Amino acid sequence: MKNKIIKLLGLILFCIELTGCKTNSLKDVDGNVYKTVTIGTQVWMAENLKTTKYNDGTAIPLVTDDKAWAALNTSAYCWYKNDATANKNRYGALYNFFTVNENKLCPRSWHVSYDADWITLTAYLKGDSVAGGKLKEMGVTHWQSPNTGATNESGFTALPGGYRLSYGGSFGYIGSNGYWWSPVKDSSSVASYRYIGNGSTNVFSTSYSKRSGYAVRCVKDN
Repeated sequence: MKNKIIKLLGLILFCIELTGCKTNSLKDVDGNVYKTVTIGTQVWMAENLKTTKYNDGTAIPLVTDDKAWAALNTSAYCWYKNDATANKNRYGALYNFFTVNENKLCPRSWHVSYDADWITLTAYLKGDSVAGGKLKEMGVTHWQSPNTGATNESGFTALPGGYRLSYGGSFGYIGSNGYWWSPVKDSSSVASYRYIGNGSTNVFSTSYSKRSGYAVRCVKDN
């Protein structure tokens, strides 16, 4: 027990050094309130976005049908497995890239986390190979075991909200992987995203179809 208390105190002191434990809140146009956290020079949402409207009040289409989702070339969102009761508050919404690309998804004075934002974040946390552990929520309440290296020292509280596939519109990987859009200049059919898994401390970067459904984290404008 004594060793556990010492370890916990060490993590708290690390948090104070790393982020100052500066937490605040942010409200979207739907009235959802989010925790925020300062990590280095950046202020991030500490939860996934769950708005159903753009910041100008325009509704984003909710698309539940698998085939309809897979055929989209326009904006849409959904909840994992189309179950808002179970997944909205915990994991937020899954948005396709056409929604993200409108540049009005986050609350005003905030923006969808660009690839450059993730580069700054992971560099501050000492690199992609270890940053995932510092971003993930601790324990196995939401992450599947082993949740390798998870400390949440950053206060980011990454959760494994899974994704919605662009081909067929099916859902997958809830509990094991978290996915977030990270826009950068890509081809006409694919866009970049970051993901973190339960079996690694890495933050991975790759790209896939713009019709995919991934989570969004917002970052405060400089």
